[in-house]
Amino acid sequence: MGETVQMKTNTFSRRSVLKKNRCLWFDELSTAEAKKEAEAGAVVIFPLGSVEEHGLHLPLCTDSIQPEYVALEVAKKTGCLVAPPLRYGICNAGRNFPGTLSIEFESLRGIVQDILSELIRNGFTKILVLSGHAGSTHMAALRLAAQKVIMQNAEAAVAGKTRIMVLSDYDFAYEVKEKLGFPLKDGHAGAIETSRVMAIRPDLVKAKGKASFPEMPRFEVVADPERYFPGGVDGNPTLASDGKGKKVNEYVVDGVARLVEELKKNH
Repeated sequence: MGETVQMKTNTFSRRSVLKKNRCLWFDELSTAEAKKEAEAGAVVIFPLGSVEEHGLHLPLCTDSIQPEYVALEVAKKTGCLVAPPLRYGICNAGRNFPGTLSIEFESLRGIVQDILSELIRNGFTKILVLSGHAGSTHMAALRLAAQKVIMQNAEAAVAGKTRIMVLSDYDFAYEVKEKLGFPLKDGHAGAIETSRVMAIRPDLVKAKGKASFPEMPRFEVVADPERYFPGGVDGNPTLASDGKGKKVNEYVVDGVARLVEELKKNH
């Protein structure tokens, strides 16, 4: 019974991800299929997340399941491919909470640079890096990795033949805060993020959550950020709903799909 429920709620399970008998997960292609997709100019979405606390009500994989869901829905709409996700990132504010697994800046920058380089070596020259974790240091590592790869392929990049976009799905999600009635002050594990997880994996929502609006030091670098962030929440998750989450997710999917279509150009 438990396994059946899991299959129903996990809307981005790999087991039925086909579009007209075509794999959408990059690593489910055969070597011959990979060659064919590269020659056809397939865009690849590379989803990333983190293993990080999200209050008492959301799972450690919160930052991972959101971009993976978005990537797969975009693949269904546009025919792009989804690379195997990387579920580790740089976690600063939440690093001392139980369960958070943070990696070093150079570790993230290096592995992302290697993966992007390998995709391009295999002929996949249009890539969208989509991160569900949006910490500034984390995003800087992703952008630096992409920048190094672009500079290594400068001639093709200038000609528009090699293109890499780097963004967080929250670059789109936060655009609809006011429209959908979310508080303007809403962040980590708050109303928007809780709503999105409720819509994607309701079985992983542990509780209703509690509102918290921490004030972090503006300039100081501290060893114990949890002192200012005791609940691991920035916002009011009690305002969340699966209906609102569905609307946010649809908006994000549409936004990322437009970027994929943009990347298809100049092939």
